[in-house]
Amino acid sequence: MSTDILVHPPASGGWREGDHPGRRQWITLGAPLPLEAGGELPGVRIAYETWGTLRVDQHGASNAVLVLHALTGDSHVAGPAGPGHPTPGWWDALIRPGGALDPQRWFVVAPNIVGGCQGSTGPSSSAPDGRAWGSRFPLVTVRDTVAAETALADALGIGRWACVVGGSMGGMRAVEWAACEPERVERLFLLACTAAASADQIGWAAPQLAAVRSDPGWCGGDYYDLPAGAGPHTGLGIARRMAHLSYRSGYELATRFGRSAQDGEDPWRGGRYAVESYLDHHASKLVRRFDAGSYVRLTELMNAHDVGRGRGGTAAALRRITARTLVAGVSSDRLYPLEQQAELAAGIPDATEPRVIDSPYGHDGFLVEAPTVGALLAELLAS
Repeated sequence: MSTDILVHPPASGGWREGDHPGRRQWITLGAPLPLEAGGELPGVRIAYETWGTLRVDQHGASNAVLVLHALTGDSHVAGPAGPGHPTPGWWDALIRPGGALDPQRWFVVAPNIVGGCQGSTGPSSSAPDGRAWGSRFPLVTVRDTVAAETALADALGIGRWACVVGGSMGGMRAVEWAACEPERVERLFLLACTAAASADQIGWAAPQLAAVRSDPGWCGGDYYDLPAGAGPHTGLGIARRMAHLSYRSGYELATRFGRSAQDGEDPWRGGRYAVESYLDHHASKLVRRFDAGSYVRLTELMNAHDVGRGRGGTAAALRRITARTLVAGVSSDRLYPLEQQAELAAGIPDATEPRVIDSPYGHDGFLVEAPTVGALLAELLAS
């Protein structure tokens, strides 16, 4: 058994006030954020990171690119792990000299989503009364996050994005950006995402939510003052195991692990198969860097995603988008199948034919296949 499982994790693995800021910068919204589900969220802070230098021409066009992360991602798109950043950049190959988002040419902005746990306002952050929001944190929709990120763009002096980029939950946010603020999005890059969450995707999420909420350490969502080792770690770990199976393909798991036992263990005598050890490892990693409250609220946010809500349906909503658009999916993605990307490409007026990233890695291919993703993004940026 690895030693990292033996060390007690904190009640929440998210970034907390007093932790090292790393590369983060912050803005605070000047007014409460109105919420689509009703009510408002006061004192919203957005944590973000940037690379490069902003340039805006006389017509208002800029070199700014907005990069939007997936469910358990954050603002740390590029750079090493270190103080304030428990993991290295999740798209490190894209933001580097010679990369698709070379900082010598582009000004890249990556915010942590509202509701997240890596510096932006979320369940683990402090409410106006000084206590963690916890169970009081409201449902925030994808559309609400776009409203918050619009305030970020205004604060940075960005009237129009040269491109908005996102995969998975980030792709949901990107398509909402282009539908909410069509005049502010010049290009749009959508990866492994959908116009609206499907019954299958909501179904995958349901047992994950149940696993977290049924953990005695969940405490109704108010566990932030518990000592290290306490908190909903078991439930969050189970949720991560289920999610990770949906992120990868059966083919990859079969070829990588087959029916092999974990080294030194016998499944017939209480040991694990290798694939079980792999899932245990990813569960242990997540509880040390993420927050269960954010996992629940962001999963609910994804379930609520529907770009056509209040806009006359999906087709009408996609017709609002004026950005030059490239949509790509992963050949082996069983969570966000290719027909969902085909619907996006067919419905957005200035979209190319959908591209297929041939990969055995399932949904996670949009992260793993960084060279292919970079080539597609460079193609769009050159258009």
